[in-house]
Amino acid sequence: MSFLKLESKRFLIFGVANKKSVAFQIAKMLLEEHAAVDLVVQNESIADKVRLLFPEQSIFICNVEDENSIISLSETLRKHLNVSDSANSNSGERHSGECQYYSGLVHSIAFADYSGGMKPFYETPKRAFLQAMDISCFSLVTISGQLRDLLAKDASVVTISISTTRMASENYGFMAPIKAALDSSLSFLAKSFSEFSEIRFNAVAPGLLKTSASAGIPGYADSYIFAEQAIPRKRALATEEAAATAVFLLSQRSSGINAQKIIVDAGMEINYFDKKIIKKVNE
Repeated sequence: MSFLKLESKRFLIFGVANKKSVAFQIAKMLLEEHAAVDLVVQNESIADKVRLLFPEQSIFICNVEDENSIISLSETLRKHLNVSDSANSNSGERHSGECQYYSGLVHSIAFADYSGGMKPFYETPKRAFLQAMDISCFSLVTISGQLRDLLAKDASVVTISISTTRMASENYGFMAPIKAALDSSLSFLAKSFSEFSEIRFNAVAPGLLKTSASAGIPGYADSYIFAEQAIPRKRALATEEAAATAVFLLSQRSSGINAQKIIVDAGMEINYFDKKIIKKVNE
């Protein structure tokens, strides 16, 4: 048995899109640990692509903007796991770590509509902001609530945040305030779930990553290049490094960590005044 003790545990992962995604790396690592993995994607088109990456895994469809879709997913997964309708997380009659319940859930979902171009924050379109909040933040609340009966009593829920929501980076648009709301929701989810379980809620908060989603953000590439120089080791954060932290949080080895945001930025936050960067600015 490995240190993480993930063998025969079952996990549910939202958000695998391609090989560059954090969710892909998490799923890959869990499978390497001989865990069982089920995947949830937004639509059939994405499912077709993900099946090529994980041909042996069960893949389910759920559009988190549609609450009925989440309810339907809950019913489908209940049948998939063969969980009886009488199972109720509020009853206290839960099981720890058994394969018919999910030992962990990964929420790796985020979206912001920048089709109108980057604007000053005070010009943020209301509709775009609320849609991003719904998909990137509130979906964690809804998913957790609807799937609570399918989680083991000591399950771990992990979401993907960002390393800082206090830095007003223009090229990240309006997502930082939304990720701040996501971070805050961890405490309230952890507290409310503590009434009937030991289910934990944590976030992995990576620095800048080279993903397909980030590639669509105007100006992101320039920030990524800067990050490479600001990180003490002069090497950008790898997606695998963020994923490995998530896998640790999914394991019972992290059972003492709850309602926390774990920053994974390779030390970038301590090195903004790197002498080499300062010298380049002053040349």
